[in-house]
Amino acid sequence: MDRDSSDEDDDRRNLTYRNDTTRSSFNVEELEPQMRRRSKLTFHKGYLFALVLPLLIVFIYFSTDIRSLFTSDISSFKFNTVSDQIRESQLQALHLLNRQQSSLLSIWNHTFINSNNITTVQFDDIKATLLTQITLNKHMQQILLSPYKAGDTLQNGTALDPSSAGYGFHRCRKVDQKFSERRTIEWKPRRNKFLFAICLSGQMSNHLICLEKHMFFAAILNRALVIPSSRFDYQYNRVLDIEHINDCIGKKVVVPFEDFMKLKKNHAHIDKFICYFSTPQPCYMDEEHLKKLKSLGISMGKLEAAWKNEDVKNPSRKTVKDVVEKFGSDDDVIAIGDVYFADVERDWVLQPGGPIAHKCKTLIEPSKLILLTAERFIQTFLGSNFIALHFRRHGFLKFCNAKKPSCFYPIPQAADCITRMVERANSPVIYLSTDAAGSETGLLQSMIMLNGKTIPLVKRPPRNSAEKWDALLYRHGLEGDSQVEAMLDKTICAMASVFIGASGSTFTEDILRLRKDWGTASICDEYLCQGENPNFISGEE
Repeated sequence: MDRDSSDEDDDRRNLTYRNDTTRSSFNVEELEPQMRRRSKLTFHKGYLFALVLPLLIVFIYFSTDIRSLFTSDISSFKFNTVSDQIRESQLQALHLLNRQQSSLLSIWNHTFINSNNITTVQFDDIKATLLTQITLNKHMQQILLSPYKAGDTLQNGTALDPSSAGYGFHRCRKVDQKFSERRTIEWKPRRNKFLFAICLSGQMSNHLICLEKHMFFAAILNRALVIPSSRFDYQYNRVLDIEHINDCIGKKVVVPFEDFMKLKKNHAHIDKFICYFSTPQPCYMDEEHLKKLKSLGISMGKLEAAWKNEDVKNPSRKTVKDVVEKFGSDDDVIAIGDVYFADVERDWVLQPGGPIAHKCKTLIEPSKLILLTAERFIQTFLGSNFIALHFRRHGFLKFCNAKKPSCFYPIPQAADCITRMVERANSPVIYLSTDAAGSETGLLQSMIMLNGKTIPLVKRPPRNSAEKWDALLYRHGLEGDSQVEAMLDKTICAMASVFIGASGSTFTEDILRLRKDWGTASICDEYLCQGENPNFISGEE
């Protein structure tokens, strides 16, 4: 309490000290002299100011460009708020962007006249990069103009819409397959002359490629092709449209095994059984497969090799003449196996539409049920503009690591490659066909982002009765069939705007064949992280 009283007294003394000159009474005698002194001081200050002011004006006039104060720099006086300064900066940026756009358009219109020294792909990449910059310029101008609601044009009337400037361009355009220049052979089977297809190596994708090559052999040898029984091979009629082949040729050139056995009254004899490869095992035929053929009512003679030293690991190139010399015969039924690795007229076989003359886009085509289901899935989940990715992982590590460099990529590297393709193709969604584990696909999904936005990876969902896109497969008892699902995957990928495949995968090769035949192949198609466009292998530049 004493301490508080002392502090309060000190505060009062301080206040008193600060006001100790304050007079308690109004003294007229003291005030009059003070007023006289103040009037003299005021007079002297006014007189001094009147003398200095003209001198100051003269100094400013001769030391400063007076026009600059009222012309170019007037905005610095007028726009004295932060918002005004921002507005001025935006207008200056718009002016610079408009000048940049004019320069880019000038380059677009005049630079690409002489382009004989670069390939079509390089040329398209340059054009696409330039178009990207023009489009970016447009977006920046729109953002800057948005606060002023000035529409889509600048003050000088330059349109911001790229299409109005006459430089519409699709970077991932379709490849011109030049179907009219295709080299073909007529398939004209002789009466009661058959070729029995033997395809045993690998999975379904290998067998489809083998079957396609058998069709070429049958056309060369003028024979009808017998489709193998499902008890000996895959059930092809569940995934392929067999009658489609006959319709495209205009005559019966392929015969299902059951129809063939009816013609032979349930007992057929293979007059010649010729193996294309002799090493490591003739025809890939073991005792188990021989027993399966005999159980189907098929009898045969001894297996013979067309060439003694033909190895599947190093197949030699053959011609039509070689095939006729080794497999030509007047026998009613011959069998040739396995031709998956056969290298016969490669450029001819790999051309879009295949080597056989027909009136369709492709001979080997998915069944109508699979085609319709693929279209419904795309309509439901993807839309017309999507990238398809075949991301092969299971069992691919050892295969890829045998190559130099390896084709098996870590998830971060794969995600980076895929993201670059998303940016290039300008597609909002990716269809994922993969055998990878959820841990890998989950990490992949988390790392595929563009401009801060996640690009969704879409896989086919499990069967759900509330969804109708797969109802056709379910009603026909095809739902859950692994081969049907694999063909559905291939069909969806073949319909994509852009396809990213796995190098060395026959699954990918099947998709590429369909894309070429259907005319959906894009110049942006590539093998993952390799930048190699598989559509240009056959000579397209």
